[in-house]
Amino acid sequence: MKRVVIIGGGFAGANAARVLDGKCDLTLIDCEDFFEYTPGILRTLVEPKHYRKLHVKHAQYLPNSKVVVGHVKSVDKNKVILANGNKIKYDYLIIASGSHYNSPIKEEDVFFATRVKHLLEAHEKIQKSEKIVVVGGGLVGVELSAELATHYSEKKIILIHSGSRLIERNDIKSSRCAEYFLNRHGVKIIFNEKIIENIGKNIIGESGTKYDYDSVFFTVGIKPNVEFMTKKMSKFVSKGIIVNEYLQISGLKNVFVAGDVSAVKEEKTAQNAENHGKIVANNVLALLHENEMKKYVSKKRLMVISLGKYSGIIEYKGFVLTGLIPAFFKWMIEKMVMYRFRG
Repeated sequence: MKRVVIIGGGFAGANAARVLDGKCDLTLIDCEDFFEYTPGILRTLVEPKHYRKLHVKHAQYLPNSKVVVGHVKSVDKNKVILANGNKIKYDYLIIASGSHYNSPIKEEDVFFATRVKHLLEAHEKIQKSEKIVVVGGGLVGVELSAELATHYSEKKIILIHSGSRLIERNDIKSSRCAEYFLNRHGVKIIFNEKIIENIGKNIIGESGTKYDYDSVFFTVGIKPNVEFMTKKMSKFVSKGIIVNEYLQISGLKNVFVAGDVSAVKEEKTAQNAENHGKIVANNVLALLHENEMKKYVSKKRLMVISLGKYSGIIEYKGFVLTGLIPAFFKWMIEKMVMYRFRG
């Protein structure tokens, strides 16, 4: 059987692996031994017990595949080299290594909204904080601010955004709904301010204004995880690895890229990553059976945004619905996805 290696066990990698399990000699490489439902991780900041509902062991949904826990050091045209020196050969490679937040500010009370583990560590600190600053008014920043404001009404929450409106890649109606909700729950929103420095317990904006805090969360500066790639393997842009319409690296027909690490121009959401994973997996199978591959078409998809536990926004092609129904819909999606992985 042909050897297929997947780097990364997030939404893109895990869904690609589910398609390929049992159909090839598959190896999934991930830094953790479990899949994590990332759209639900912000809830763990205010409800730590929610963590148990958000992960499942890779081995549980991949009974016919190998799972390797480790960090990738480098990749060449026929093998993946791990940090421990082990080498894993492949005939086909799927790179789904995701992304991370990158900021020069690294201190005890500065947190990055990335994984459950980090948010659990932040939970105890939040209990003692009176003033919490969230930097970035995109999807994650808005959802995080809403979780904090609805759970900790006694705390002062400040959201600082470099743009002129929240979730600015979304419909203007969604932006207005998010702003209205946060204002109604006491969040102070500061627009058109970019944070450039951190001194003591103050972050400083380009305007020169100092914002003091007890805890600060950064939801900006997303960087694709491409450190293990070389220029010989691919071309890079600031937003990831350049791919063709089949999500392949040009010139390397056996190497595919999926999820946040790709340079596809679209919102970096779990839903898009899941679609990438399924496309690349089926394209690998198409090559294995000498069939025609399918092109990936980026398009606007239904989006559900959480505004705390009991409210949210549904957006689809100009239609926007707010309130309890979107919150229920997001809860239902989480249940359905985890059910599929747990079997």
